[in-house]
Amino acid sequence: MNREPNAQLISLMAEAEVSNKGLAKRMRDLAQQRGIDLGTTHVAVQRWRDGAGIRSQAAGVMANVFSAKLGRRIAPGDLGLFGQAEASTPQPVAYPAALSEALAVLDGLTGDQLQSASSSELAITDTDLSAAVLSWMIARPDGVQADRPTPQRASMRDVHAIRTATEMFMRLDFLYGGGHGHKALRHYFRDDVLPLLNASYTERVGHALFTVAAETAEVIGWMAYDIGNHALANRYLLSALRLTQVTGDRMFGASILANLSHQANYLGHTSRAAQLARSAVEGAKGSSATPRAKAMYAAHEARALSSAHDLTGASRAMNEAERHFEKADAAEDPEWLAYFNEAELIGEFSHCFRDLKRPVESLRFAKQAVAKTDPQYARTLGFCRIVLAQSHLLNGDLDSAIGTASQAVEEGESLQSARFLRYVTDFQGEISTYAGVPVVTRFNEQVAEAVASLDE
Repeated sequence: MNREPNAQLISLMAEAEVSNKGLAKRMRDLAQQRGIDLGTTHVAVQRWRDGAGIRSQAAGVMANVFSAKLGRRIAPGDLGLFGQAEASTPQPVAYPAALSEALAVLDGLTGDQLQSASSSELAITDTDLSAAVLSWMIARPDGVQADRPTPQRASMRDVHAIRTATEMFMRLDFLYGGGHGHKALRHYFRDDVLPLLNASYTERVGHALFTVAAETAEVIGWMAYDIGNHALANRYLLSALRLTQVTGDRMFGASILANLSHQANYLGHTSRAAQLARSAVEGAKGSSATPRAKAMYAAHEARALSSAHDLTGASRAMNEAERHFEKADAAEDPEWLAYFNEAELIGEFSHCFRDLKRPVESLRFAKQAVAKTDPQYARTLGFCRIVLAQSHLLNGDLDSAIGTASQAVEEGESLQSARFLRYVTDFQGEISTYAGVPVVTRFNEQVAEAVASLDE
């Protein structure tokens, strides 16, 4: 079949002053930082220049490479590659009815071959997701099968070891982004956690084991989301949701629905995001969910409604979150919820007011979020600084906006986070109307240098 040369890609490569080999190397390096084995070569680049199609994952990586090199946001659709996109057959995703099926799915997810899955698309259709949420809501706990005759015996020491490892990876995630530990945690989960779920244990140990396994799977899913592998994140989060059914942990299951809402909102699926957040709120009712957890569920609903520009609904949800949070210290929370402190809640509100285009409130909450966020949550602090920069821009203060964003980029240089890069490139898009202003030019150069340093 005769193809037309891809003029858009050829033009972008010329503008970026990058060769076939140079683009291939940058794509491989960026993919590796995200735990993805892309394997792009200069031959593949030439095929794309000649008009061949591309898979979604490779297109997403390429777009990020050009965004970093050119100092402005380049979307996958700007590459001229999707008219003849290579077909891929996504694996069906469904909520496992049996625990054995869920464990088999998790075992498959930890394999290296799953790195070829699409990184930019959700894996679950609206119909399948609604069925999964309904199944989780109406399901009775499986319970653990204690003292089975198996060669391996699990103990509370194993549970403590897994929890310690998971907390360590969570700290890495907050400090350096999901790209730093995602691949290692997947292998740890496959080699050290999954075998224990099929071991022999007491009822107490089994309950604790499935609890911490669900938490670990959720962290892997969140890391996959942070590095931009949204299909893989979907699968891990849905599997983690299924694990909560073993012990009947409605509070943590609802938090996973909130995470799925967060991801959907990030990708622009605002209706899905709102439904998932409401499912979290409803799914945790009648359970032992603490006020802090309820505040988190409501905050995610507020984020989704704000993205949909529903001021009334978002205001109601923010008020609910605030009322629940006022009672947060009255209950003992699990360790996985420790991150949701006052700074986190204020940060969520700053995002809401930014999306609602409320300049005064956005600026006030964003300033508070930056001031209150602990530096150990480096990625969150980076997000808050960019939101503060956007809030300055909403208030017509370009110099303050650039100064704040510049600090965010400087302090976030070590973050291997597709989400942080997206925040930065979104801000670049917002200031593109000031392209001729010297401070904007210098900022774009700073972004290009910072992203290039990640390749070194």
